Amino acid sequence: MSSSYRSRIQEFKVALSEEKLDLNALRELCFSGIPFEGGIRALCWKVLLNYLPLDQTMWDSFLKKQREGYSQFLKEMIIQPGIAKANLGLSREDVTMEDHPLNPSPESKWNNYFRDNEVLLQIDKDVRRLYPDMAFFQWPTDYPCQLILDPQNDYETLRCRVEQTTLKAQTVDRNRSGVTNVSSPGKALNLYPSNEYEVLPNGCEAHWEVVERILFIYAKLNPGIAYVQGMNEVVGPLYYTFATDPNDKWREHAEADTFFCFTNLMSENRDMFIKSLDDSQCGITYKMESVYSMLKEKDMDLYIKLEQNIKPQYFTFRWLTLLLSQEFLLPDVIRIWDTLFSDQDRFNFLILVCCAMLVLIRDQLLAGDFTINMRLLQDYPISDVHTILAKAKQLQDGS
Repeated sequence: MSSSYRSRIQEFKVALSEEKLDLNALRELCFSGIPFEGGIRALCWKVLLNYLPLDQTMWDSFLKKQREGYSQFLKEMIIQPGIAKANLGLSREDVTMEDHPLNPSPESKWNNYFRDNEVLLQIDKDVRRLYPDMAFFQWPTDYPCQLILDPQNDYETLRCRVEQTTLKAQTVDRNRSGVTNVSSPGKALNLYPSNEYEVLPNGCEAHWEVVERILFIYAKLNPGIAYVQGMNEVVGPLYYTFATDPNDKWREHAEADTFFCFTNLMSENRDMFIKSLDDSQCGITYKMESVYSMLKEKDMDLYIKLEQNIKPQYFTFRWLTLLLSQEFLLPDVIRIWDTLFSDQDRFNFLILVCCAMLVLIRDQLLAGDFTINMRLLQDYPISDVHTILAKAKQLQDGS
């Protein structure tokens, strides 16, 4: 570890030791990257995402309240209809006519249960393939959710719920572009061969199962948006950062903390996931066109070349909605997010980063035809994110 890096860590320790944190000073420090050592990055992200209050004297009571609240969400939303948890002082409910599985009433618990399963199946399919080039999400967590895994209660894991769900019709996937994919029920139920993922012993759960639970709770609490494909790619880096925190005290609560930080992050960019808002000023279409508007201002020749036959939605849709999480390796995504989270106008800075990515390969794009350019944009060739961030800062400063 270089002396300059050690002194940088010390700067962060000093900034984070203040009883009342100076948010502007912390943002300025974080913009150039946050050290992992000592759990500094995980802590800074919690502050930058407006989860932890700036007054450290409030942290203990605040975190206790938030984590208890998350446990309550688990109790209320991952419970099989018609079953109550015995050691909460409640007895098992018999199925009644009012809450019969065949009751068509929209208010029926069973009706909600079956509707939730449709969302859960999509979440499950996505989280199982989260960062497939990394073993981390298949590993067992050191802190499995005892509330759900305790054999003395009546809760079922979401994984079991998915495995027990029988589809009566074809599974239909339709993406935002309107493309429809239809698969047979048999194929849908056999998406994950037993040899592809190691089956963990009873009492254990993989990290992907924790991510699945976070997304399911979010979908239940936000029915207006529920779950949209790609949200798993936004939760992934957050959860990884908190679940690998060197500080055991924080790592133990990675699930709850990730849920609230993800909720706060989505409160800022959820409009990009809502199809009905696509063409509004807060929607994804406006944001995608903003990349080309900025490019036009910064590099007219490149703008003219791309604007001829490559629509911004061909590549910027994924870049913007997923915060570049699919364009780079996870450590590089995390480094980009250090800067995005620390910038006060983080989603404006994201547009600057996208523009910088185009400018940095301008010569190849100017020389390429449609096919070559689409390949460049779908599989971005520059892996040094520091170069990209430095260029984005130059564009922001007007140079």
